[in-house]
Amino acid sequence: MASAADSLASGLNLSKFGQATELKRRIWFTVGALIVFRLLSYVPLPGVDPTALTALANRTNGGVLDFFNNFSGGALKRASLIALGVMPYITASIVVQLATSLSPQLAAIKKEGESGRKRLNQYTRYGTVALTMIQAYFLARTLEAQAVAVDPGMLFRMSVVISLVGGTMFLMWLGEQITSRGIGNGISLIIMAGIVANMPTNIVNLLNSARSGQGNIGPAQVIGIVVAVAAIVLFICFMERAQRRILIQYPKRQTQRGVQSDRSHLPLKINTAGVIPPIFASSLLLLPLTITQFAGNNVSGTSWWGDVVITLNQYLQHGSPLYMTLYGAGIIFFSFFYTAVVFNPEETADNLKRYGGFIPGIRPGKNTETYFDYVLTRITVIGAAYLTIICLVPEYLVSALQIPFYLGGTSLLIVVNVTMDTVTQIQSHLLAHQYGDLIKKAKLKGGRLR
Repeated sequence: MASAADSLASGLNLSKFGQATELKRRIWFTVGALIVFRLLSYVPLPGVDPTALTALANRTNGGVLDFFNNFSGGALKRASLIALGVMPYITASIVVQLATSLSPQLAAIKKEGESGRKRLNQYTRYGTVALTMIQAYFLARTLEAQAVAVDPGMLFRMSVVISLVGGTMFLMWLGEQITSRGIGNGISLIIMAGIVANMPTNIVNLLNSARSGQGNIGPAQVIGIVVAVAAIVLFICFMERAQRRILIQYPKRQTQRGVQSDRSHLPLKINTAGVIPPIFASSLLLLPLTITQFAGNNVSGTSWWGDVVITLNQYLQHGSPLYMTLYGAGIIFFSFFYTAVVFNPEETADNLKRYGGFIPGIRPGKNTETYFDYVLTRITVIGAAYLTIICLVPEYLVSALQIPFYLGGTSLLIVVNVTMDTVTQIQSHLLAHQYGDLIKKAKLKGGRLR
């Protein structure tokens, strides 16, 4: 039988959306903030030669910069004020999360509630500034080495560092404003906007390649790519909503209806690690290619490590058997590693025991912890296999069909996840608006009866 919430959700339509003034205001604020983000991606850094920058971007295709450039909507290759995007913030968040699981002091701060969360967020901001300064300095040195800087020197490096730190911090602030005053998660929406911004260009390149007969792409291959992308998106939607629900029972208590026992469920997502494993695995595998692209001929013959980097570059090309094997192995490894960091079976079992909850048929304490670990290991196997399939299929398509753009499974994961989360929040706002209308009508009827 459908619940009251389900009945309300089934009655949602465009007329209800038009009446939700607060929701419309939030959506317009979010759209405006994303437009500001896209405009900033075209503001160049001071002291950069645009002609030399274009030549550098064409020469470094396929490296790790191309991978992260996809997340910034092309801002990295344009050397704009927001060239680093929000990736330093994402990296700092991951580092703080890992440190919280490994450090007893940070774990104690996390348990302090809202105040502890604010302190950890402050540490994340400090880490973002530090990482942005380091990455901005190395980017400035790279631009100087590649003869992209108009007037290389300390003044150029300082201007690049200050500009990039300001751009990243502004994006971080903009994401927080979207989260609090807009709709959806601000940082995730900024990343998704950068990915979606490149899609029209990629589609045009694909159609031009099919029309000119470039590579192995023809009309049949274009249709096959569209069908494959649609199937992957549907598969992602299904797997991201999949979860293992563990029944939790609490002690019986006396109520007006007699003695009753409370029951709830502990949901464990099949993909607990999210998009972190593909990002880590791709970054590690693309580092040798990036080093050789920026170092050029200077890395060959200078030392033994130069020959090693060039050899790795030859064997770790996109679509090669070794690259696909190591990519899949890296995704599986980081899936288990990050899941173990995010979910702590011992802490969860202790919290259940503290509040009197237990799993039917499982003794509280150590046995519950062992059961959580057993279930988490089994579902992580499924989640790791799912991530591996999602990421390797696009890699195979890019290599086999010679697609003229980077079609990443990580990008599809981010776009689908953020879209689902945003739609869910929109539905929540519509339900809250409808509940408010029902409460007002009930008060009016109560006043008339009086």
